[in-house]
Amino acid sequence: MDSERRMPSVKDFWRLAFAIIGVVAIVQELRKPPDERTWHGKVADLVPYDFRMPTIGRVRSTYWNPEGPILPGKVFGVGWAVNFGVLTRMLGKWRAREDSNAQPSDS
Repeated sequence: MDSERRMPSVKDFWRLAFAIIGVVAIVQELRKPPDERTWHGKVADLVPYDFRMPTIGRVRSTYWNPEGPILPGKVFGVGWAVNFGVLTRMLGKWRAREDSNAQPSDS
């Protein structure tokens, strides 16, 4: 039987990497005493994780917080999310600057 094998893609690599990081995060939490487990934090002080039940407040502060970071940790899971509030604020400032540069001067 001749079976075709496909080469792993970059997407497959990232999926595996985040799955491994997720397992490391769970082990990291389980090594703590039960009363110290928060189920959120960072692996290697780099990759954020959060395994708490999502709330409306955390969803809002993650995906729409104009004063927050552009890439906060996900509301649930491992990795980063995109804060659209920051992107909107940045786009507004960029448009305002473009508009002020495009106005004709009174000479």
